[in-house]
Amino acid sequence: MADKSDTQIDTPDPHETFLRLWMRHEPELRAFVRSCCPKAQEVDDVMQEVSVAALRKFSTLDDHSAFGPWACLIARYELLSARRRFARDRLVLAEDVIGLLVDEGAQELSLRRRQLRALDRCIEKLPRERRELALAAYAKDTTIREMAGQLKRTEGSLYQLLARIRKELHSCMKQTLTGAES
Repeated sequence: MADKSDTQIDTPDPHETFLRLWMRHEPELRAFVRSCCPKAQEVDDVMQEVSVAALRKFSTLDDHSAFGPWACLIARYELLSARRRFARDRLVLAEDVIGLLVDEGAQELSLRRRQLRALDRCIEKLPRERRELALAAYAKDTTIREMAGQLKRTEGSLYQLLARIRKELHSCMKQTLTGAES
């Protein structure tokens, strides 16, 4: 059964439709690409190539609910292409290993989607102060030292609080995902 969020998006502008689908699926595609690339810069480069290729080929996609697997297939080819470009780097995985990782990643796409949705729900369930603290702690360019200073806490107590929040989120996600499978 198709997820409501993966159904056909009826917007008149195909670029807008593409952008909405891309934004919905980008986190799981990035995780998939990251599993096959050892360096963050390579992940960014491959993601850029995937987005450009997907936009160019978007008019050939008839069923927008298949956007995730379709984009994953494009990512597979872009990963193979990147592997050839970075072949001189000794950290590059063999092509057959990348193929195995790509296949496994494609199969896990729906699991990652469920996990991201569960995490979003669980974050929303946190009390406002804990939610804001957790989101701020994992924001780009944020340091625990700066946060501790702003909150007038020790770094150690902040680490402990964040550990408790992560434990709450883990427990909530486990319960949410187990409940979803039942």
